[in-house]
Amino acid sequence: MDINDSETESAGGIEPASDLSEIAAQCAASNLLDFAAQLAGLAEDLKALAARPIEPVPTLTEADDQPEAGFSGVTLKIEPSRQ
Repeated sequence: MDINDSETESAGGIEPASDLSEIAAQCAASNLLDFAAQLAGLAEDLKALAARPIEPVPTLTEADDQPEAGFSGVTLKIEPSRQ
């Protein structure tokens, strides 16, 4: 037994590659489950949004037809500054 073997035994040993592969597979499965849960939450949000009626948004042409309150008849004159 050389020095590296004694260090490995005192540190608890190195896990075999098969154990590391199993841990990686478990992590990947856990990540996939988390992702699936997020997708399910988004699907519920989309269902809730789909159930709401769509309200029309006024366009600029409709807004131009109606004068804004408080600004009717006011003309703004801009003159160059003199310095």
